[in-house]
Amino acid sequence: MAADRVIRVLIADDQELMRRALEAVIGVQDDQEVVGSVGSGEAAVRTALETDVDVVLMDIRMGQLDGIAACAEIRRHRPRSRVLILTTFDLDEYLFRSVAAGASGFLTKDTPSVDVAAAVREVHAGRSMVSPRATRALIDRIARVAPGAVGVAAALTDRERDVLALLARGFSNAEIARELFVAESTVKSHVGSLTRKVGVRDRLHVVVWAYQNGIF
Repeated sequence: MAADRVIRVLIADDQELMRRALEAVIGVQDDQEVVGSVGSGEAAVRTALETDVDVVLMDIRMGQLDGIAACAEIRRHRPRSRVLILTTFDLDEYLFRSVAAGASGFLTKDTPSVDVAAAVREVHAGRSMVSPRATRALIDRIARVAPGAVGVAAALTDRERDVLALLARGFSNAEIARELFVAESTVKSHVGSLTRKVGVRDRLHVVVWAYQNGIF
């Protein structure tokens, strides 16, 4: 594996056992390497600013500077670094704040190791990655705090609505293609159209927008 293709991962979690588990997961990947493993938000920010980091696996609850604040700091100074939030199922009130802080996705801490490695690849490639359980929590939270009027929805085609509904359920492009019996390239085109019409940067924020504005 060429050095320029290796994804450099920083792990930030105040639980040593969790850090060690994540180090083991990343360490066995041919295309990923651990460049730092820290136990606080402050250390995460410092390491991300001092080290060439591609993806940060970030816990939420960590001492004085929590993972959300650390995420915002890292994204402000190192916008090319992606942050993948690690959460437990009972922390859904933080998910919406994480989106606003610039997180590229969420994983629950019981996510299988193979899916953790896949999520790192997804966010490094510029896509969003949200585990189904975290997606449900995010949707529930947004539906409670930010219902709003339908705006751009009138400009969406029927097929774009179909794609949006499946995005909200956490489907990948390949899964949407199978569900709708279309080519994956067609799905990518619809997702691109959705992001342009809504005026957001990626598929995760399209879903956030949909629930903010009462589309479903």
